[in-house]
Amino acid sequence: MSNQSHYQQLGITEDASFEEIQAAKERLKQKNSNDQKVIENIEAAYDAILMDRLRLRQEGKIKVPERIRFPERQTKKATESLTSEATNQGPVWLQKLIDTPSQADILWPTSIYVVLAAISIYFGINKSSNSELTVALAVLQLTLAVGVASCLYFLNRKEKKFGRAVLLTVSALIFGLVLGGILSALATGLRIEIFITLVTFLVLWMVSCFLR
Repeated sequence: MSNQSHYQQLGITEDASFEEIQAAKERLKQKNSNDQKVIENIEAAYDAILMDRLRLRQEGKIKVPERIRFPERQTKKATESLTSEATNQGPVWLQKLIDTPSQADILWPTSIYVVLAAISIYFGINKSSNSELTVALAVLQLTLAVGVASCLYFLNRKEKKFGRAVLLTVSALIFGLVLGGILSALATGLRIEIFITLVTFLVLWMVSCFLR
């Protein structure tokens, strides 16, 4: 193999791998960091070795790793990987807010809010007398209170930050009530109070499961 002096200059053998060649170059450059002339010779020897490897590759004698032949591809892949990772992660504040619940974490809140919704519908539908309406409204208030308490419990259990859990729960309650009022025109066959309660349960369920 030609240019053996270049291999000797880097202190490696002719069958050294690319990693060994690179490591030898970096080691010598670090060792002679104060001698610019020596560093230039090291770089020249390194370039000469790469050219020699490429020539042998073209002759079919050795296989040159793709990262040597096309270093720009490696740079592009690394950049794309970092960009993709940053995109998938999203903003830091959003990562701190969004939770990725397990199946069990979703099952418990779902069961509770389904039961509360069923109770609300059962006691609130087809009530005409004043006494029945009074009982129905009391039940709606009770189920809503249980729903709020459940949301607070599940949020606090995740991060053990009670103040944060209270803030998110109150925000979810207000948002659910407002959203239910806005969508109340869709309450076909249901009393408006029941519909608003159900929408609020849905919002509380989503916050319980997917926020922290």
